[in-house]
Amino acid sequence: MKDGDLALTALPQRDGATKDRPVLVLRRIPPFDDLLVCGVSSQTDQLAPELDELITPNEPDFRTSGLKAPSLIRLGFLATLPQSAIKGRIGSVSRARLLRLRHRLAEFLRPPADKA
Repeated sequence: MKDGDLALTALPQRDGATKDRPVLVLRRIPPFDDLLVCGVSSQTDQLAPELDELITPNEPDFRTSGLKAPSLIRLGFLATLPQSAIKGRIGSVSRARLLRLRHRLAEFLRPPADKA
Protein backbone atom coordinates (compact mmCIF):
# COMPACT_ATOMS: atom_id res chain seq x y z
CA MET A 1 0.00 0.00 0.00
CA LYS A 2 1.11 3.52 -0.71
CA ASP A 3 -0.04 7.01 0.19
CA GLY A 4 -3.22 7.90 -1.72
CA ASP A 5 -4.43 4.30 -2.07
CA LEU A 6 -7.98 3.35 -1.18
CA ALA A 7 -8.29 -0.02 0.51
CA LEU A 8 -10.75 -2.22 2.37
CA THR A 9 -10.39 -2.99 6.06
CA ALA A 10 -12.65 -4.01 8.94
CA LEU A 11 -13.74 -0.89 10.85
CA PRO A 12 -15.79 -0.65 14.05
CA GLN A 13 -19.38 0.45 13.67
CA ARG A 14 -21.52 2.35 16.18
CA ASP A 15 -23.05 -0.90 17.44
CA GLY A 16 -19.60 -2.33 18.20
CA ALA A 17 -19.58 -4.75 15.27
CA THR A 18 -16.97 -4.50 12.52
CA LYS A 19 -17.65 -4.23 8.82
CA ASP A 20 -15.42 -4.03 5.77
CA ARG A 21 -15.19 -0.38 4.75
CA PRO A 22 -13.02 1.69 2.43
CA VAL A 23 -10.22 3.79 3.87
CA LEU A 24 -7.76 6.23 2.32
CA VAL A 25 -4.07 5.82 3.14
CA LEU A 26 -2.86 9.28 4.16
CA ARG A 27 0.67 8.34 5.19
CA ARG A 28 2.92 5.42 6.05
CA ILE A 29 4.23 5.68 9.61
CA PRO A 30 7.76 4.55 10.55
CA PRO A 31 9.36 2.45 11.86
CA PHE A 32 6.96 -0.42 11.10
CA ASP A 33 5.23 1.01 7.99
CA ASP A 34 1.87 1.19 9.75
CA LEU A 35 -0.74 3.17 7.81
CA LEU A 36 -2.44 6.38 8.90
CA VAL A 37 -5.86 6.08 7.26
CA CYS A 38 -9.14 7.93 7.24
CA GLY A 39 -12.56 6.44 6.68
CA VAL A 40 -14.57 6.82 3.49
CA SER A 41 -18.37 6.86 3.65
CA SER A 42 -21.20 6.99 1.16
CA GLN A 43 -23.28 8.88 3.77
CA THR A 44 -22.72 12.24 2.05
CA ASP A 45 -25.33 13.96 4.23
CA GLN A 46 -22.90 13.71 7.18
CA LEU A 47 -20.40 16.14 5.63
CA ALA A 48 -18.23 18.05 8.15
CA PRO A 49 -17.13 20.97 5.92
CA GLU A 50 -14.03 21.83 7.95
CA LEU A 51 -12.68 18.28 7.58
CA ASP A 52 -14.43 16.09 5.03
CA GLU A 53 -14.08 16.15 1.26
CA LEU A 54 -16.66 14.92 -1.19
CA ILE A 55 -15.53 12.78 -4.13
CA THR A 56 -18.07 12.46 -6.95
CA PRO A 57 -18.28 10.76 -10.36
CA ASN A 58 -17.72 14.05 -12.20
CA GLU A 59 -14.20 14.41 -10.74
CA PRO A 60 -11.20 13.04 -12.67
CA ASP A 61 -9.93 10.74 -9.91
CA PHE A 62 -13.30 9.18 -9.06
CA ARG A 63 -12.79 6.53 -11.75
CA THR A 64 -9.42 5.49 -10.33
CA SER A 65 -10.71 5.53 -6.74
CA GLY A 66 -12.61 2.26 -7.05
CA LEU A 67 -15.57 3.82 -5.24
CA LYS A 68 -19.04 2.97 -6.51
CA ALA A 69 -20.96 6.03 -5.32
CA PRO A 70 -20.32 9.64 -4.32
CA SER A 71 -18.49 9.46 -1.00
CA LEU A 72 -17.02 11.49 1.84
CA ILE A 73 -13.36 11.22 2.66
CA ARG A 74 -13.66 11.64 6.43
CA LEU A 75 -10.61 13.24 8.02
CA GLY A 76 -12.45 13.14 11.35
CA PHE A 77 -12.34 9.32 11.32
CA LEU A 78 -8.64 8.48 11.63
CA ALA A 79 -6.92 5.22 12.51
CA THR A 80 -3.42 3.80 12.44
CA LEU A 81 -3.44 0.25 11.11
CA PRO A 82 -0.83 -2.39 10.48
CA GLN A 83 -0.57 -3.32 6.81
CA SER A 84 -1.84 -6.80 7.75
CA ALA A 85 -5.26 -5.23 8.55
CA ILE A 86 -5.74 -4.25 4.92
CA LYS A 87 -7.87 -6.73 3.00
CA GLY A 88 -7.14 -5.30 -0.43
CA ARG A 89 -6.56 -2.23 -2.55
CA ILE A 90 -9.55 -0.85 -4.46
CA GLY A 91 -8.03 2.21 -6.14
CA SER A 92 -6.36 5.55 -5.52
CA VAL A 93 -6.98 9.28 -5.48
CA SER A 94 -4.95 11.93 -7.27
CA ARG A 95 -1.78 13.29 -5.71
CA ALA A 96 -3.39 16.76 -5.69
CA ARG A 97 -6.34 15.46 -3.62
CA LEU A 98 -4.02 13.61 -1.21
CA LEU A 99 -1.90 16.74 -0.65
CA ARG A 100 -5.01 18.89 -0.17
CA LEU A 101 -6.39 16.45 2.42
CA ARG A 102 -3.09 16.29 4.32
CA HIS A 103 -2.92 20.10 4.35
CA ARG A 104 -6.52 20.34 5.61
CA LEU A 105 -5.79 17.88 8.42
CA ALA A 106 -2.58 19.68 9.41
CA GLU A 107 -4.42 23.03 9.50
CA PHE A 108 -7.21 21.53 11.59
CA LEU A 109 -4.69 20.15 14.12
CA ARG A 110 -2.76 23.43 14.36
CA PRO A 111 -3.67 25.31 17.58
CA PRO A 112 -5.74 28.44 17.03
CA ALA A 113 -3.79 31.68 17.17
CA ASP A 114 -3.83 33.30 20.60
CA LYS A 115 -6.31 36.15 20.81
CA ALA A 116 -4.94 39.33 22.32
